[in-house]
Amino acid sequence: MADVFTKEERSQIMRQVKSSRNKSTELKLVAFFKANNIKGWRRNYKLFGKPDFTFPKNKLVIFVDGCFWHGHNCRNTKPKDNADYWIKKIERNKKRDLEVTQTLSKKGWKVVRFWECELKNTVLLKEKLTSDLVLH
Repeated sequence: MADVFTKEERSQIMRQVKSSRNKSTELKLVAFFKANNIKGWRRNYKLFGKPDFTFPKNKLVIFVDGCFWHGHNCRNTKPKDNADYWIKKIERNKKRDLEVTQTLSKKGWKVVRFWECELKNTVLLKEKLTSDLVLH
């Protein structure tokens, strides 16, 4: 079905859409933390890259990356419309993710990144978090 807006109108509409972070995936991790009695985490901690979760005492940050937006190949979600734009957008996101990880690592922070699709696998979550001294 064709878009009812012109390309310029659609672009204007999309520019007005502001992210409020990916709350549904973050809430899944909050539920995991609570179920496993993981304490000491903070959200909205003022740190470069805006980590989803920060464990200040452990100098650990956690990012939950959306599979589409950050280029994970777990699903076949390649956009057909405006593909050049989306490819460039996802590449910019990957580049920014790498910059954030490197910057925080240089400042002594341990950076853990989860893919959105990994939140379904509690065994994997426990393994990643145990190795980073969050779970005891």
